[in-house]
Amino acid sequence: MSGTDRWKLITHAVRETGRLGVAELAALTGASEMTIRRDLDALARQGVLERYRGGARSLVPRGEEEPFAARAREGNEAKLRIAAETAALLADGESVVLDSGTTCVEVARALAGRRLTVMPLSLHAVNVLTERYEGGEPPATRLLLAGGEPRPGELALTGPLTESSLAALRFDTAVLGCCGLTAADGLTAYDLADAAVKRAAIASARRVVAVTEGAKLSRTALAHVAPATALHTVVTDEDAPPEEVAALTAAGVTVLTVRVAGNG
Repeated sequence: MSGTDRWKLITHAVRETGRLGVAELAALTGASEMTIRRDLDALARQGVLERYRGGARSLVPRGEEEPFAARAREGNEAKLRIAAETAALLADGESVVLDSGTTCVEVARALAGRRLTVMPLSLHAVNVLTERYEGGEPPATRLLLAGGEPRPGELALTGPLTESSLAALRFDTAVLGCCGLTAADGLTAYDLADAAVKRAAIASARRVVAVTEGAKLSRTALAHVAPATALHTVVTDEDAPPEEVAALTAAGVTVLTVRVAGNG
C-alpha cells in the first residue's frame, strides 16, 4: 500500500469511528506501528485529525465536510479525468460559472487558456485561472469575478454578494461540485450558504453539469440544493454505484463515467 493510499485509509477510518489507536490502524493498513505514528503526526500537522497518546481522533463530526486540504489529496487521478471529460463538454466561446470544491479546481486547470468566459466561485479556482494573466499578452480565457465572503479553508465565495452576482448574469453552463447526490434526494451540500450559491448558479445557467467522485453518489448531505432532474449531465468515475447511475439515468440525467487508470 502506498503512503498516499494509507493516509486516505487512515483518514476515513478515523472519521468513521471517531477515534482509533495506533495498534488498530497498524492492523488495518498492514504497516508497522512506528510508520502509523509518523503518519498520524503528519496528518495532525495538516489539520486532518487530532493526535493523542496512542492514537488519533477525528476533527470532523459525521455529517460534516472534510477539510479542503484533506479532500485535495484524495482521488486525484479520478478528479483529473473527470475534469478532462467536463472540459470536453464545453465549446469555445461558452460562458461558464464554475463552482467551488476540489474537483472544480481541477476543472479550472483543464479550462485555463481556453477561449471561454469563466466565473469561478472559489478563490482556489481564481488563483488557477489568473496564472495566465501574468504573461503580458491578453489571455484567451475571460475571467469574471463574483463578490462575496470566502469560507475559511474552502475559500468558496458565499453570501448575498455572490448570489446577486449570479442573478445579474446568464451562463451557457454551470459546472457544480457536490457533497452528495442521489436520485431520491437530489443534489445536496454540507454548508447552507454554499447550497444557496449552488441554487443561484443553477438558476443562472441554461445547462447544469455536476462533477463528482463516484462515492458521493451514495451520500446525502444536510442542505438540499436541487432535485436530480435539475441536472442535465453528471460526470463521475467508475466507483459510482450502478443502481444510482441507473436511477439518475431513469430520471433523465446523462451520466458520463470515466475510467481511472489501474482500476478494473
